[in-house]
Amino acid sequence: MNKLQRLLQNKILILTVCAAGIGGTFQYGYNISIINAPTSHIQRFMNETWLERTGAPLDGNVILLLWSFTVSAYPLGGLTGAIAAGPMAIVLGRKTSLLFNNMFVIIAAVLSGFSRMAKSFEMIIVSRFFTGLNAGISMNVQPMYLAESAPKKLRGAVALTSASFTALGLVLGQVVGLRELLGAENSWPLLLASNVVPALIQLVALPWFPESPRYLLIDRGDKDSCVCALQKLRGHCDLSAELEEMLAEQAATEGQRAKKPWELFQNRAVRWQLLSIVVLSSAMQLCGNDSMYFYAAYVFQEAGIPQEKIPYVVIGTGSCELITSVTCNMIIDYAGRRPLLLGGYSFMAGWAIVFMVALSQQARVSWMPYLSMVCIFAYILSFGIGPAGVTGVLPTEVFDQMSRPAAYMICGSLLWFNLFLVGTAFPFIVKSLAHFCYVPFFLVCICTALYVGFFLPETKGKSFLEISEEFKKRNFKTHTRAFPYKGPEEIKSTVL
Repeated sequence: MNKLQRLLQNKILILTVCAAGIGGTFQYGYNISIINAPTSHIQRFMNETWLERTGAPLDGNVILLLWSFTVSAYPLGGLTGAIAAGPMAIVLGRKTSLLFNNMFVIIAAVLSGFSRMAKSFEMIIVSRFFTGLNAGISMNVQPMYLAESAPKKLRGAVALTSASFTALGLVLGQVVGLRELLGAENSWPLLLASNVVPALIQLVALPWFPESPRYLLIDRGDKDSCVCALQKLRGHCDLSAELEEMLAEQAATEGQRAKKPWELFQNRAVRWQLLSIVVLSSAMQLCGNDSMYFYAAYVFQEAGIPQEKIPYVVIGTGSCELITSVTCNMIIDYAGRRPLLLGGYSFMAGWAIVFMVALSQQARVSWMPYLSMVCIFAYILSFGIGPAGVTGVLPTEVFDQMSRPAAYMICGSLLWFNLFLVGTAFPFIVKSLAHFCYVPFFLVCICTALYVGFFLPETKGKSFLEISEEFKKRNFKTHTRAFPYKGPEEIKSTVL
């Protein structure tokens, strides 16, 4: 039976993925892209509002500072959301956390939608904070929820849909932001408030689907609800093997409580797992993929594309990430995690060198702008085929149920902090290094590829306990079991 047939037999699982994704990581990509189109309109609104209040216009530097506050509010909210996601996932559950999270987007949509009517640019800044808060929570909880709900053979593909929905949100945000739709000056409040639509869709759809079976059994100790959730997700398949595996993990974590982030740093038993997610989560933002979007408009203009057509071409960059994330989704459970990460970062390092050479020769050689365009698309494609999606899957796979929420808190915090760091530092890097501004990103890609090649074990097709056992050998240099879990006969007697 091929993968497509298995997916068709799991219609509930597919619909669960869609219901979680549309109001989850979709919002992260969507809200990053919709803020770009109305930049000049919002800055003009800030100046006009201040002029009406005080009778004096704002200085250009002050407008730029206010816009910086508006942009920075998003990663600040994301960092707050990443920290809040762990406790929410433990106390409320995975599904309920996603549902509750929509409240922050609704608040943000009301604030931004009525900001021009209220003549308050401060409402836009606050709304971006709440939007970031929503994204920070969903970026952590959604992959956790989906990976825990998926069967072992499809775990990578299902969890990786988080990246696909992020890319989809990015592309749709670029499309909706076109001036023919909601990117015009008179419709920017509607553009910023349009993120309420996916939130409402999730509020209607997600309650019909089950909670994470692993959460129900291991965190709540509710075996009956766990079996009921599994039956909804798997249909009429034999559940005994999967239930045995869950009971083994429950036995391994019996008597334990959910870990705090700082406890992971103190625990030698998760040393290599923690180091791996710190390296990969940091590289996710420090690899320079988002900075390629910074250069896109300039490179396209140098290639002779008319200014009014550039927004349409930029949509192609987001489409590249969407295509590759979907492709990665289809091959991850065949190719494995390590090859995709290793290949992605290796190709990115190679294209970074070509891109810097092309930028340095762009004014001298007539065809260099076209090579620069190729580099932009190739860099984004390389990022999408591996790092964009696989990074979010690994915390679920390499940590047990008690450590997983804390691990995602660490990953999410690093992601948002580094997003803020790159956004702040990149203009200064460009000013200092000019055409060789991608040297730091090249070094990050090379170091990450070396780490993956030498130190990261493959997790494809393995149970959570098997992965824990493999890391146990690395952490303690022994061949003992990761946990004193029950054997199959003991588990069968427990089930019976």
